[in-house]
Amino acid sequence: MEIRFLGGAREIGRSAILVDDSLLLDYGMASGNPPQYPVDRPDPDAVVVSHGHLDHVGAVPSLLSGDERPPIHWTPPTAELARVLGRDTLKLHGGSYDCPFTEAELKRMTEVSRTHGYQQPFEAAGYEVTFFEAGHIPGSAHVLVDDGETRLLYTADFHTADQRLLAASRARPDADVVIVESTYADTERESRPAIEHRFVESVKSTVWEGGTVVVPAFGIGRTQEVLCVLGAHDVDCYVDGMGKDVTRLFQRHDGFVRDPDTLQRGASNARFVTGKPGQRERIAQKNTVIVTTSGMLHGGPAMTYVPEIRSSPTNKVAFTGFQVPGTPGHELLERGRADFDGRILPVAAQTEQHDFSAHADSDGLWSFLQSYRDSQILVNHGDDCEDFAAELVAGGFDAAAPRLDETVEV
Repeated sequence: MEIRFLGGAREIGRSAILVDDSLLLDYGMASGNPPQYPVDRPDPDAVVVSHGHLDHVGAVPSLLSGDERPPIHWTPPTAELARVLGRDTLKLHGGSYDCPFTEAELKRMTEVSRTHGYQQPFEAAGYEVTFFEAGHIPGSAHVLVDDGETRLLYTADFHTADQRLLAASRARPDADVVIVESTYADTERESRPAIEHRFVESVKSTVWEGGTVVVPAFGIGRTQEVLCVLGAHDVDCYVDGMGKDVTRLFQRHDGFVRDPDTLQRGASNARFVTGKPGQRERIAQKNTVIVTTSGMLHGGPAMTYVPEIRSSPTNKVAFTGFQVPGTPGHELLERGRADFDGRILPVAAQTEQHDFSAHADSDGLWSFLQSYRDSQILVNHGDDCEDFAAELVAGGFDAAAPRLDETVEV
C-alpha cells in the first residue's frame, strides 16, 4: 500500500491523503488570504471524507470538474455540511482564482454522494472501508481501509473525552498502519467539567453585573456545544451566523449526537437572530449572551457585535477555542485591540479564552495509541508533527512524520 500526503503533513489544514493512486481520503483547504489547497488534484476512483470541516472537505467539489465522477463516501451529516461549506466558499471566493470550483461542481456532489453509518463496511475503489465514531463533530469518523493484506486506520480529527454534544471516541479497530492527528500533542488540557464550570460562572457573573457577553464560536460543532452547555445551566442566549443552520442540520441528524434532548434543550434556550437591519445592534445593547461566528473574528456577525460592546469593561468577549497568531481574535487577546473590517479598534471589554477544543490532547493521543503499539504510526495534522513522532519513537513506537507530497510505502 502506497500512501501519498497531498496536504496536512507537518501542517494543519488542507488534509488530503491518496492511497495507491486510487482512494482519496479527505480533500480540504486551509482558510487564509489566499486560501491554500492540496499540492495536487488527483483523479481517484473514489473519495472518502472523514468529517465536515473546511480543512478536510473544503476542496472536494473541485474533484468533479473533469469528465470523471468519482463516488464520494461520507456520513449523512458530513454530506450536508460539505454543501453548506461549499456554498459559503462560493459566496466568499466564487469567480476568483481563490476558488477552484463553481456552482456546477457543487451540485454534482449530490449526484455522486454515497452515505454510510458507523460500523457499516462498504466498498470504495476496491477497498473495504468502515467508519467509526470519532467524537469530534456530529458525523465525524475514523476511516478504516482494508485491502485484504494491510489495514490502514486514518484517525482524522478525534476526541477522547465526552462532550455535551458528543461522546468520546472509543473505537479501536485493529490496524497495521495508523495515520494519527497531532493538533494538541503538546497540550495537557483540564477536564471538560472544569472548563465548562469556569465558562458558565464567567458568563453568569457578567450578565448578573449588567453586561453583555459575546461568545465567538466556530459554526460547526463549537456553536452547538456551547448551546448545549448554556442550556444545561439554564442560560438563555442569542445565536447568530452559520451556527444557526448547522444547529438545525444536526437536529435533523440527531442519531449522530450524544443525546438529542440535550441539543434540543440548548437550541430551545437560544433565540435565532434573523439579521434584519439594526437587529444585531439592538441585541448588543441588551444584558445577554450572544453566541456567534466567527470563532477567531475573521468575519461574520461577530464583527458587528464586538465593536458594539467594546467600550464598556462590564462587557465581555469569551473565546471558546484557540486563536491562531495573526488572526483578529489573537490580536484582541494579546493587545486589547483588533482589526474590524479595516478599522483598528481598542476594546475595553474584558477578554478571556476557554478551551472547548474537540481534539484529543496529549494524554488523549497517548491513550488512544496504546492500542497500536505494534502498528506503524504516521503523524500528521499538527504544527509539531516531527516532535510528536520523535516522542513516540522514544516511547517504543514505530513512528514517523511524513513530509508534504511524500509517498510512504507500508
